Amino acid sequence: MTTAFQPAGSHFINGAYVDDTAGEKLEVIYPHTGEVIATLHAATPAIIEQALASAKAAQKAWGALSGTERGRVLRKAADLLRERNRALSEIETHDTGKPMSETLIADAASGADALEYFGGLAGTLTGEHIPVAGGDFVYTRREPLGVCVGIGAWNYPIQIASWKAAPALACGNAMIFKPSEMTPLTALKLAEILIEAGAPAGLFNVVQGYGAVGAALITDPRVDKVSLTGSVPTGRKVYAAAAEGMRHVTMELGGKSPIVVFDDADLESAVSAAINGNFYSTGQICSNGTRVFVQEGLYDKFVARVAERMDNAKIGDPMDEATTIGPMVSARQREIVEGYIAKGVEEGARLVKGGKSLDGAGFYIEPTLFADVTDEMTIAREEIFGPVMSVLKFASEEEALTRANATEFGLAAGVFTADLTRAHRMAAGFEAGTCYINAYNLTPVEAPFGGSKMSGVGRENSKAAIAHYSQVKSVYVGMNPTEAPF
Repeated sequence: MTTAFQPAGSHFINGAYVDDTAGEKLEVIYPHTGEVIATLHAATPAIIEQALASAKAAQKAWGALSGTERGRVLRKAADLLRERNRALSEIETHDTGKPMSETLIADAASGADALEYFGGLAGTLTGEHIPVAGGDFVYTRREPLGVCVGIGAWNYPIQIASWKAAPALACGNAMIFKPSEMTPLTALKLAEILIEAGAPAGLFNVVQGYGAVGAALITDPRVDKVSLTGSVPTGRKVYAAAAEGMRHVTMELGGKSPIVVFDDADLESAVSAAINGNFYSTGQICSNGTRVFVQEGLYDKFVARVAERMDNAKIGDPMDEATTIGPMVSARQREIVEGYIAKGVEEGARLVKGGKSLDGAGFYIEPTLFADVTDEMTIAREEIFGPVMSVLKFASEEEALTRANATEFGLAAGVFTADLTRAHRMAAGFEAGTCYINAYNLTPVEAPFGGSKMSGVGRENSKAAIAHYSQVKSVYVGMNPTEAPF
């Protein structure tokens, strides 16, 4: 086993690495080779207690600082993330299998954007003055929630950790972050960087483990907020457990998002969006536009052009910066995708291109294009979380909108058309939290991101996230004598 990726301890608590080898073994596998590159241990009850106690202790002093002082730490952490972007990207590529061509621009860099944005926002978090008739008035205070628990997914480990930590810490909270057991490494580096940037020990702790560790954290009475990025089934469980203690929640869950392409769309732009929205990160993105509805007049050209451009994909070693398609995160995830591809063929979809797993030690599968997909097919209804694009044909705008919304999910939706009035009608009509016009899957930190229906509650990023990591206290000030009926 290489030592290059073995951290000094499994967990980062109270400013230092700690371990307890009594915890369940957690092997980190490089998806390109199947090799174990690090071995960690899940948190034991003693580790979880250390994390909770130190977070609770650190939060009070941190919350008492001015927002400007807190922001200074976050902005310094952003600078450090950018300085170490390549080293962090190499760890992320080994942890997830995503190619360096992606991790260099989309992972630690996005985390840095979040820390910088919320670091700049921290000093602006104020209350308001509300006059009342007769001279009395009310003022409000925006206060921290306390201890927040973040639970991450395996597709964007350091980005998700940063997207949750940045607003939480800006608002004066502490955070305990549990990465996915499949991708535990870069959150530890974020914890190191926050300490180096001046965050107090205990403010951002990282604990590793499986579902039982997450369950222990989210049900502890010291926890005030839970933020999850994950699947809908996991979200249901976490939401229910958090509700027992009336905890605040943010749930960023899965989707089966539509991209609607009208006859008058720019073909190359729409094809690019469909490629990005289905094959980037080997299709392992929650907001992917995996139901591509194309109007009848453009349908054949669209399918042919996607197939043609798929020939330009470079599948291979993710450390090669020319690679554009890396392996799936795990053998199990590849098996799931293989099952969906088989189901697509079985149910009558036309397999235009791809669909095969590649021989070798890594967890590779070809990008897959299905045409002539119908709404009732499994591949058009269930989230696959792999590089599988389903193209469906439609006739009218009304039909496209109705079919696009005929899903329990509501994370994202996109429309491509030259008719901007139609574009805005579609955006208004989509039942989704994050919508796109002539673009897809762009998530700047300045804009709210999140879903509707079964795709989640709450919003990440932007000023909207502040409301999810803080609470408003009203203070009524009486300027007149108090009266009573007796």
